[in-house]
Amino acid sequence: MAKLGGKLKEFIRQRKWKIKIKTWVLLLLLIPLLAADATLMRLNHIKMTELRDAVLAIDEKISEKEADEDVQEIEEELKTALIDLKGFVFSHIVINVVEENGLQRITFGTGPFYLENQYLRAATKALKEAEKNMASDNNPYGNIYGMAGEVCEQQAAIYGWIWSSAGYINCMMSEIQKYPASDEIQDTIIASLPSTELYRKNYASPVWAPTPLGFLLLLTLIIIVVIIIRLIIWIILRISLFFI
Repeated sequence: MAKLGGKLKEFIRQRKWKIKIKTWVLLLLLIPLLAADATLMRLNHIKMTELRDAVLAIDEKISEKEADEDVQEIEEELKTALIDLKGFVFSHIVINVVEENGLQRITFGTGPFYLENQYLRAATKALKEAEKNMASDNNPYGNIYGMAGEVCEQQAAIYGWIWSSAGYINCMMSEIQKYPASDEIQDTIIASLPSTELYRKNYASPVWAPTPLGFLLLLTLIIIVVIIIRLIIWIILRISLFFI
């Protein structure tokens, strides 16, 4: 029985398939893999850009509405668009190039973007609330807010500003600063304005995700590592020939 078992093992050993892929075959395989990786990366980037542009387009609608009920409906739409963008970025590999301080760098995710119009509306509401709380005729210059408002409303009619636009906010702040008695008011306004960080978004994507791109990148990396190892072994063997 032992002899029969030995013969069976020998039979299997002699007929055992040994698959060895040559390095040049791996190099040829690497070319279409890299092309596929680049294509899928670009498709992910395009999809992320479309979702992010949709968010910014909805944010732009906020500047066009004055009624609170209309803005609330748009903000619900904005919240849904942000969820869609976040869901895609968090579950896909998204490589992006962003510019900071004049320098470009590669990042994973959307990069920073701002909901400018949502912030402007919130800032204007805070400004009007501060106006209600602090408008007074008890200072030598009278109602600073009222006088600033008269000037800015005239400019708004000329330039087409609405009350939640950046031009109107800047005009009000500029007019208020013209009065020496406005120092305390200025501090109060700054304290009541919402933080810009609340309206700054930056969703980071994973470095690897279980998606078609993720598995292709993994396969590409394995092949590159195998090629590098074989190259190192080949160099070592070539060097060792000089010492034989």
